[in-house]
Amino acid sequence: MNLKEMGQTAKDAAVILNRLGSGKKNEGLRQVSLALKDKDNISSIIAANKKDIERAKNNNMKASLVDRLSLNEQRIGAMAEGIDQIISLDDPVGEVLYMKERPNGLCIGEKRVPLGVVGIIYESRPNVTADAFALCFKTGNAVILRGGSDAIESNKMIVDIIRNALDLANLPKDAIQLITDTKRSTAEEFMKLNGYVDVLIPRGGAGLIKTVVEKASVPVIETGTGNCHIYVDESADIDMAVKIIENAKTQRLGVCNACESLVIHSAAADKALPKIEKSLSAKGVEIRADMRALSLMDNAVPASEDDWGTEYLDAIISVKTVDSIDEAIAHINKYNTGHSESIITNDYNNSRKFLEEVDAAAVYVNASTRFTDGFEFGFGAEIGISTQKLHARGPMGLKALTTTKYIIYGNGQIRE
Repeated sequence: MNLKEMGQTAKDAAVILNRLGSGKKNEGLRQVSLALKDKDNISSIIAANKKDIERAKNNNMKASLVDRLSLNEQRIGAMAEGIDQIISLDDPVGEVLYMKERPNGLCIGEKRVPLGVVGIIYESRPNVTADAFALCFKTGNAVILRGGSDAIESNKMIVDIIRNALDLANLPKDAIQLITDTKRSTAEEFMKLNGYVDVLIPRGGAGLIKTVVEKASVPVIETGTGNCHIYVDESADIDMAVKIIENAKTQRLGVCNACESLVIHSAAADKALPKIEKSLSAKGVEIRADMRALSLMDNAVPASEDDWGTEYLDAIISVKTVDSIDEAIAHINKYNTGHSESIITNDYNNSRKFLEEVDAAAVYVNASTRFTDGFEFGFGAEIGISTQKLHARGPMGLKALTTTKYIIYGNGQIRE
């Protein structure tokens, strides 16, 4: 099919999905979850993923991005678990947000409804394929996926398994479709599929998101890159800070909620930085620091101005020294991408100030930025993490994939 034919097929499927009750949708998701837990299907996904991994290594993809691309039995199990969690969540579709009677007797209410056809353009992470499907299906949306060429074999296999499971459940398999042509021109045509795609969601690096925002004529929900900071305050528990920073930086390098930038109060730097350096160096992390921080560490290298605004997705972290929480907040708000920021502190007033004044989708006190995730927030999977301020912000779960319409009950009223 060409893209317009695919779009029409998705619109037709969306009409059917819009009529399904929660029970039918949950049964479809249950069948997909069972299919992803099937040993033969797991083996097929891993075999397809190995082809993608081999090609990525031959293309000299850096190790952190190869890890993001990789699937194993545990990660496939997590995909199925995410779907199971979505099944357990309340279906937002059909929720009446309010209903009020006007003086003229009209009853006017607002109700949650599906968006319709959701298009998603994404890179590398094949688990997004299952996550995106499950969230869209639960909310009565058809989805057209356009993954990156680096994950094409994995995505094709996952989509085939999902479509077969839907077919066995007598549900429209065209609720999910995959664009297998990975040419850039095809992606750009997809971005302009007005009349078929109701909203487009890019999920990937800064270059992809910028391209979609600039070239799409379809409405876009912008997900963002993650130049995430951790600020170690003057009153911080140093051992807690070391533990959180190590987790946020090294637990997974190639993800948008990893810590890329460390900001530290000068009064805490003497005690904290040597311990932080020891912890990060043991994990192979390169530290790029300002002049004051350099003097307190043995193996750090000088940071440039570019480092303050860089999402590395690699074993690199920047370190900036400040003299006050106000200076820390100003630095973070200047260079962050609106994703996730954290303060390590024992000062209640400073924690409140940080929460109030830092401009980001998720702001933490004494916790790792790695928790900015739909699964961790109890949303099941996520469609992406929105860093914009319209419609949706932060991890995008079920409600972010709905819109509203007004419903009006009358008994013969006419406007005078």
